[in-house]
Amino acid sequence: MIRFLQTEGPFKKIVLSGLLLIICAAMAITLIPGGLGNDFTGAPGAGIVANVSGEKISVEQVRATARDMAEQQAQQYGKNAAMLMPFLIQNSIQRAADQLIGREALLIEAQHLGLKATPEEVKDELQHGHYATVFFPGGTFIGQAEYEGLLQQHNLTSALFEENVRKEILIGKLQAMITNTASVGDAAIRQEFNKENMKVKFDYAVLKEDDIKKGLHPTNEELKAYYDSHQKTYANSIPEKRKIKYAVLDTAKIQSGVQVTQDDLQAYYNAHREQYRVAEQVKVSHILIKTPLAGADGKVDEKGAAEAQKRAEDLLKQLKAGANFEELAKKNSEDPGSAKQGGSLGWIGKGRTVPEFEKAAFSLPKGQMSDLVKSSYGFHIIRVDDKQDAHMKTLAEVKAEIEPLVKQQKAQDIAQKQADDLLAQAKTQGVDAAAAAKGASVVTSDFFGRRDILPGLGPAQQLMDAVFTASEKSAPEMASTSQGFAVFQLLAIKPASTPTFDEIRARVETEFKNERASVLLTQKTQELSDRAKSEHDLKKAAKELGAAMKTSDFVLPDGQVPDLGAMSGQASVAFTMKPGDISGPINSGGNGVVLSVLEVQSPTDADFAAKRDEIREQLLQSQKQQLFGLFVNNVRDQMEKSGKIKVNQEEMKALTHPQTESGV
Repeated sequence: MIRFLQTEGPFKKIVLSGLLLIICAAMAITLIPGGLGNDFTGAPGAGIVANVSGEKISVEQVRATARDMAEQQAQQYGKNAAMLMPFLIQNSIQRAADQLIGREALLIEAQHLGLKATPEEVKDELQHGHYATVFFPGGTFIGQAEYEGLLQQHNLTSALFEENVRKEILIGKLQAMITNTASVGDAAIRQEFNKENMKVKFDYAVLKEDDIKKGLHPTNEELKAYYDSHQKTYANSIPEKRKIKYAVLDTAKIQSGVQVTQDDLQAYYNAHREQYRVAEQVKVSHILIKTPLAGADGKVDEKGAAEAQKRAEDLLKQLKAGANFEELAKKNSEDPGSAKQGGSLGWIGKGRTVPEFEKAAFSLPKGQMSDLVKSSYGFHIIRVDDKQDAHMKTLAEVKAEIEPLVKQQKAQDIAQKQADDLLAQAKTQGVDAAAAAKGASVVTSDFFGRRDILPGLGPAQQLMDAVFTASEKSAPEMASTSQGFAVFQLLAIKPASTPTFDEIRARVETEFKNERASVLLTQKTQELSDRAKSEHDLKKAAKELGAAMKTSDFVLPDGQVPDLGAMSGQASVAFTMKPGDISGPINSGGNGVVLSVLEVQSPTDADFAAKRDEIREQLLQSQKQQLFGLFVNNVRDQMEKSGKIKVNQEEMKALTHPQTESGV
């Protein structure tokens, strides 16, 4: 837990600051100044996406909001998040614009209806609402200086933050006013409960497309006819290929001969001094005894909290009496990350742990142990193992880190210059003569495709892009590669072509079988269903058509069944059937399935009683969301028709359909 909070990265900072960071970021976005419009309610000008009754929403606001949405979404993609970010941001542009326009429209509507949010309500929200754990931990204000300091970390002043809290309260009041008519009847609750909790058990017959495929043995004439009828599919399916002559300047080879002087190191160090500034740090160990979390009513189990404090006090007494800190931490600490290390958290800087922990850790002298420290996680016993004052690392300390960077940069500069010289000479004397003068070897390639890898180059996307956009018989060109630079000349182009039947017979056969097997599976599954229904016997029909018979367990609507898949798909028909009913054909990926219901198990009244309030709340919230969504759309439509909302379609088009680098 604490170890997690030490870890670098934006997501960890969100956890550390709690809800504050997320909400402050969202609020700050809406207050970025807009660009110039024509007048107070006129058409939006350049850089402005929309004008909502004089409140301008800028291109940068939309981009920033889209980026925030994308960062939230990207967390589910793990290590691939960075690669997907451009796509996620672009995909969030329209939603971001709609969100910002809708928010301004709602604020105007709230004011029109006479809704107000008083300073007292803002204070109450800070003290008892979403922000309470950040600003009023344990019910006690963290202090004005620390409050303003936290806001400054997110580029907010207290006045700006509190004004945005006031606006959020206004929108909340408006939402409550619009949705207070929502209600859910008992019949709807029971219907939803039955829908979610009914169980069925059934026999099912499975036909597999792979089995059908194995029995297909098309003749050469059938395949040739298939090829002829799918000419459009195969047209130009052999991609364009090109042939080049190229010389490579390998940066790694150049780097091996580069010498780095003391002056080089000093110059780099001077230019990057701030990178080597070390903040004050402490090396700490701790023992954590957790306190119970607050319940749904916001109250904490006082008995549990008292028991946790007693355990922590007992451990502190043992330590003061000479007990081994590491052993007690391993056996008793409830922070699993550090307990295995004898309580050690390693080095931590400021802003990396919760405030109470940080204050104690940085105030203790080296080698000393704290009394009990209470935080939102529980009771800590903290020991400071070492301390390090803020300082600037010397050049001697970072020389080993700097030297390879300087060497690489010098090699890159040399390689760039050599490549420029080689290209200039190649344009007048040809690639062969220019390469010979530089001691570089020349390679003449075979014909290759855009996705191929050339000898001595490895992946070289920039080179491939340059080669496949060059004109035949054009002058030599230069492009970057993963190894360095390549100077090349395009020799020949082999245009995209359509393969003959003999060239792609294997592909044609595979595609023929796939298509034919799919059609036969559909026909055979329909026949299975028809025969089972006419004979009132699924097992008999399955035996006659060679289908495998299986029996499910009792399964819920959100369950999974082998060879049938999710019951939320076509198989959901089972929940509308009676025992003895036989289904129509069900397509489940590469399988065709027909099922016969054996038993339906309805949930009991006792089960319903236990879930009734929960389902009522779910349905009520869903209805409220629908009501408010309709209201928001209606408000926006009316404001657009009356000219109070003006959207700059040119800016929206530029945002949602950005031009490529080529301008296309």
